[in-house]
Amino acid sequence: MKIHFIAIGGSAMHNLAIALKLKGYEITGSDDEIFEPAKGRLQKYGILPESIGWNPDKITPELDAVILGMHAREDNPELLKAKELGIKIFSYPEFLYEQSKDKCRIVVGGSHGKTTITSMIIHVLQQNGIDCDYMVGAQLAGFEVMVKLSETAKIMVIEGDEYLTSPIDRRPKFHLYQPNIGIISGIAWDHVNVFPTFDIYVKQFEIFANMIPADGRFIYCADDPVLSEMSQKITQTNKFPYTVHPFHITDGISYLETAYGDVPLQIFGRHNLSNLNAARLACQAVGVSDEQFYKAIQSFKGASKRLELVAKNDHCAVYKDFAHSPSKLKATVSAVREQFPDRKLIACMELHTFSSLTGQFLKEYKGAMNQADESIVFFDPHAIALKKLPPITAEMIKDAFQCPGMEVYSDSKQLKDRLLNPETGKVVYLLMSSGNFGGINIDELAKTIISNR
Repeated sequence: MKIHFIAIGGSAMHNLAIALKLKGYEITGSDDEIFEPAKGRLQKYGILPESIGWNPDKITPELDAVILGMHAREDNPELLKAKELGIKIFSYPEFLYEQSKDKCRIVVGGSHGKTTITSMIIHVLQQNGIDCDYMVGAQLAGFEVMVKLSETAKIMVIEGDEYLTSPIDRRPKFHLYQPNIGIISGIAWDHVNVFPTFDIYVKQFEIFANMIPADGRFIYCADDPVLSEMSQKITQTNKFPYTVHPFHITDGISYLETAYGDVPLQIFGRHNLSNLNAARLACQAVGVSDEQFYKAIQSFKGASKRLELVAKNDHCAVYKDFAHSPSKLKATVSAVREQFPDRKLIACMELHTFSSLTGQFLKEYKGAMNQADESIVFFDPHAIALKKLPPITAEMIKDAFQCPGMEVYSDSKQLKDRLLNPETGKVVYLLMSSGNFGGINIDELAKTIISNR
């Protein structure tokens, strides 16, 4: 098959393009900007566009299909040409469903924890020799491509994002996957530019859960009051609530308390121990015993930028995390506080998403960083201008977070200098963003912080 990708440089899109190239498809693509690591990875597989920009001449009758990325616009010239020629146009989730419609689909939804739960399930299945296709939104150690599509696997594990499908399809992505086993990890308002009220946002998860068939399974976090209330409306399928898996921390290592004895983990945090229980129930549904699960999960190191250890020595450790929404931020700070109760915790986050840079949404962050000893927030005025949002100020941020002593920066050099201030005693740094703090290389910064100790 010959398939063209409009907006091939996206995180999910370039992974799908590579997966289809590996499957033997003929792949072309276009984009108006392609950054690393997508650029280098597309080049490695020989499918990096020769030039940047949109070119309608690439859209020819010989194409079997076009896959449209969310980054493109409705008036994209390549999209208009494809419509004119009557070429089949798929959104990213539509195409994934088409490739998996005859498989058992495990779809992981929720405002937080999706990537981690999806990654855990994939890891455990592979450790137990169970072939599965997958789509996950973060890089995993030992995986070259984060999308796998095959003819042989009977299971597909999908991270189910609630954001919009494409510029011409305003449905949430996870509404298109038709789950056999559906997971919701929690509900906390996000994407206010698309879901202007909390009730509208919650409704999307209810629609998703109602798609699970009678012989399927709905796995949900019973610790989330909003989700627990919503789950009472779900009556057509089998329900499996879960909570945080029993555990304890000894000498900085989290141990699961199980019928098979204590199980040491390489991950930590109550939210991760909750995510783990969701993954256990999903794996159970496809034939993995608890004993097999516990054995396999010991070697799980986590997904990229999910409480990822960047650098450490005896006195200092630096972690990075994708946390940006209020619920993710609070859970991540709490996890590090609990894991390192005797260390000074310096937590720094970037307001980067549309929601987080919206004035009326800022109040949702109240108390989210209060467990840190020192709290720092960064925002980039240029990012606000690009999103065409009203300006925000340091005073607005401090008033919203209600965190005593909070520092706010809008200049990346000043932020970097602040983070490099010498510290005494044992310290853990937690750097959280879905962006890059205005162009800071976090890995290099972490190495410098450690070398100064």
